[in-house]
Amino acid sequence: MKPLAPLSLLGLGPKPPKKLFMIQPMMMKVIYGLLPCLAASVYFFGFRALAVSAVVLVAGVLAEAMFTWRQGKPVTSAVFVTCAIFSLSLPPTVPFWMAAVGIVFGVVFGKMVFGGFGYNVYNPAMAGRCFVYIAFPVALTNTWWEPFHGGPGGLTSWGPAVDAVTRATPLHLLRAGQDVPLQSLFFGNISGSMGETSALLVLLGGVYIIAVKSAPWRLAVSCLLGGGVTSVILRAAGVPSMPDPLAFLLAGSFLFGAFFVVTEPVSGPKLKEAQWIYGFLIGALTIVLRVFGNFSEGVMFCVLFMNTFVPVLEKAVKSLKQKRARQPA
Repeated sequence: MKPLAPLSLLGLGPKPPKKLFMIQPMMMKVIYGLLPCLAASVYFFGFRALAVSAVVLVAGVLAEAMFTWRQGKPVTSAVFVTCAIFSLSLPPTVPFWMAAVGIVFGVVFGKMVFGGFGYNVYNPAMAGRCFVYIAFPVALTNTWWEPFHGGPGGLTSWGPAVDAVTRATPLHLLRAGQDVPLQSLFFGNISGSMGETSALLVLLGGVYIIAVKSAPWRLAVSCLLGGGVTSVILRAAGVPSMPDPLAFLLAGSFLFGAFFVVTEPVSGPKLKEAQWIYGFLIGALTIVLRVFGNFSEGVMFCVLFMNTFVPVLEKAVKSLKQKRARQPA
């Protein structure tokens, strides 16, 4: 009788994959683009932020491995991107177990149930983020940390002191009619999600992944246009709760979403025309939801909403192009 392979003993199938992990260069470039945001999360909120990211990574990889290794297939490095985006979108005070539950839900129900990498209809990171947002609203919306300021920041600390807890983020302040310094929004020394506070570092990472062609530039640019145009229109219309458009775009997860979430290659459209429409609508709907909805954020809801309509959108664009091609010149 042949001895069982170690993976078989774990119930992961009689035929373990030849390679446990498959490195995808394009996905690894997205990870490199996210590194400045990860470094900022540690600098502003201490090493607990790094620990949260590590817990998410382990839980997310194991969740995918439970599916792929049973089939004799490796875990793709796309799950590293999912885990990084998910963890950086969380508040620094999130409990470890809650972060683990969220990423497992996102990987399993946002990706693997559809067939794994290349088949997911929804952005798995946003599926997990939306799940924990709805399931644990107090932990995800009610408690935030004031960041470290100056010097080594959080590089010598586990996390900010207990008395550094706040319930106000820049978006909350802006919606309440208060001013938030643009300098703070740009550099990131404000409360908020772990990797989304510094507009400067998000822009650096976002420009990098577009420059190395790991993200479709049309999706990012169209999202920024949709948010910018809608903000200006609402401001010009005199909507009472509409703050300064530039501050509104720099606050919260809008920039992070435009560069790292909207550009997710599988759940988004492939046709160029559809990409412009898809990104613009996500940007516009995010601003509308922020202003008129009960949620201070809106990126994850808008991305998941538009994910649903990607097949319809692409079919409509194809049909329109075919109709125009049949018309006589």
